[in-house]
Amino acid sequence: MTQSFSYPNKLIRSLSNILAEKRFSYGKKAKEQLSDVEKPITSASPEVQQIIERVLQAEKDRLYTQNSRGINDDILKIINEEIPE
Repeated sequence: MTQSFSYPNKLIRSLSNILAEKRFSYGKKAKEQLSDVEKPITSASPEVQQIIERVLQAEKDRLYTQNSRGINDDILKIINEEIPE
């Protein structure tokens, strides 16, 4: 004789909500969050924007290389070049 268990639908829904992945709705909210991320960059001075662009390019250049060491030295060099003493 096999015995089967029956769970109430309310319990199943509760467990499903707890264990389920939260889905992100791509819409107006996503665009607002993206602009929040970009705000410090877009509101920065042109000099800072230039530094950010050069650092991002240096990171992209090193992204697929075997030796990813030395990025800190490159960033320091970029900052020293952009900001005169």
